[in-house]
Amino acid sequence: MSNVLEIHSNSPEDTQRIGEVLGRAFAPGDVVVLDGDLGAGKTTFTQGVARGMGIDDLVTSPTFVVAREMPVGTSGIRLTHVDAYRISSLHEWDDLDLDVETGAMVIEWGERVVPALPEDQLEIRIVGDDHARTLTIAAHGPRSARLLAALEGYR
Repeated sequence: MSNVLEIHSNSPEDTQRIGEVLGRAFAPGDVVVLDGDLGAGKTTFTQGVARGMGIDDLVTSPTFVVAREMPVGTSGIRLTHVDAYRISSLHEWDDLDLDVETGAMVIEWGERVVPALPEDQLEIRIVGDDHARTLTIAAHGPRSARLLAALEGYR
């Protein structure tokens, strides 16, 4: 298995389904860093992740609150959804005091805080629009390789 996978999505619903597959594979301590232009589908993807974790709450972008802890779903794992767009320094990130080890975390605009994150993270770059998106997914360690493997069959 390669440590990079490319998946094509043809609709927002397809992007959510890809996220759902990933969400079903989540374990405590998993970190996913989402990158992509405004409107690329980062929150849409996270909606699928939450659904895969059995979380019924509405998932919206946490742009103005920066981080939102979702209620524990049927997976038994807490999801923290972060939008790092407004974070201007690693000191600001540290001030959030987010628990990376006991829950799972999806970070939009995460490239801004990568140095403060565990090295073992799944990086997802989303390029495109609602009609055609390409998700380039890279694993950076054994934990994220497990997540990547969960997506291998999705094509």
